[in-house]
Amino acid sequence: MIIAIDGPSGAGKSTLGKMLATKLGLLYLDTGAMYRAVALASVQANVRLDESEKVAAIAEKARIELIGEPDSLQVFMDGDDVTAAIRTLEIAQAASVVSTNSEVRRIMVRHQREIGNAAPNGCVLEGRDIGSVVFPDADIKFFLTAKPDARARRRFEEDKAKGRSSSYEQTLAEINQRDERDVSRADSPLTIADDAVVIDTSELDLSEVFEAMLAKIQEQKASAA
Repeated sequence: MIIAIDGPSGAGKSTLGKMLATKLGLLYLDTGAMYRAVALASVQANVRLDESEKVAAIAEKARIELIGEPDSLQVFMDGDDVTAAIRTLEIAQAASVVSTNSEVRRIMVRHQREIGNAAPNGCVLEGRDIGSVVFPDADIKFFLTAKPDARARRRFEEDKAKGRSSSYEQTLAEINQRDERDVSRADSPLTIADDAVVIDTSELDLSEVFEAMLAKIQEQKASAA
């Protein structure tokens, strides 16, 4: 089973994707982590993010591995553990720029398909173009969304809990900036697949969204049986 979860930043994709993968015994693939790894490699190589061909060459050569259980997923690049390094604000912003690079996206999509198709029991993938581009024939597609202020509030609370210094206003501005990049990029913009199940998480807690997603998956399984 391939489960695609798309949506803007801060909608709950990662947390819910991990919860579903754990519950259903599927591989969890955080596609955003792959773009962050490419961004990190570019920064470490002192390559400007607007040098498209050089960034794409880095993406092509990089050996990115996601290892472990959903809740303790580790990201390795060329054998080095970069799990913590890719979660900084600097790399998050750099990844937002790298993800607009069309050649990088083609390379990442190829890798994501290879990983998803090789998973023995199936895979839960979350990102921004999973249902529309990476796995358009996914067994079930979800599009999680929420109002910008709700997403910013969640992200701000997460960052504060992790000791990251940022204000709510700064977080909201970054969310809005990321949204603009995601929907306006020429290659694989953030879009809702025609057959996606859309869930607005603004006023829902995690357990409510999780149960709603599980119910839809069970419906899909029953109809396919």
